[in-house]
Amino acid sequence: MDFEFTLKFKLPPSLTDEDEIVELLGAHGCTDAFVGLGQTGYLGLDFVRDAKTAQEAILSALENVQAALPGATLVEAGPDYVGLTDVAQVIGQSRQNLRKLMIGHHQLFPAPMHSGNPSLWHLAEVLAFLKERHVEFPVPVFDVARTAMQINLVRQQPLLDRQLEASLGGRLLA
Repeated sequence: MDFEFTLKFKLPPSLTDEDEIVELLGAHGCTDAFVGLGQTGYLGLDFVRDAKTAQEAILSALENVQAALPGATLVEAGPDYVGLTDVAQVIGQSRQNLRKLMIGHHQLFPAPMHSGNPSLWHLAEVLAFLKERHVEFPVPVFDVARTAMQINLVRQQPLLDRQLEASLGGRLLA
């Protein structure tokens, strides 16, 4: 099954030659990715990878990139952080219809991870909400979103202050 996802990396200072980066990626199995080198020092890869599971697809891509570009640091796996417009595109509905659904079920709709302009959600949480309401979308999208969210959360783990986490004692998770 084909899984579509994005991996974004910060490149080590030693990697600056764009042609070399593309060659290294190709030589290490990333021929199924569209390479984006727009921002200096960063790399975006849009993959369409065949695998049995979304997790297998994303983890194998991570291994390939790290073999090709030692020292590259994962910044983000996606799709994960999304606004309502992004979700609407994923499920093939208008932003207005999605907003009506959100407002009509405001007590059950997932809380955003960032409330602002724009508000941002984890795509997997919104898709789980929509799935409960029998809104149809491709199953691989949900699997990829859930895997990407988990990778991003794991990536953030070293930043946690374990003493503060223990002091909170789950009070913010109600």
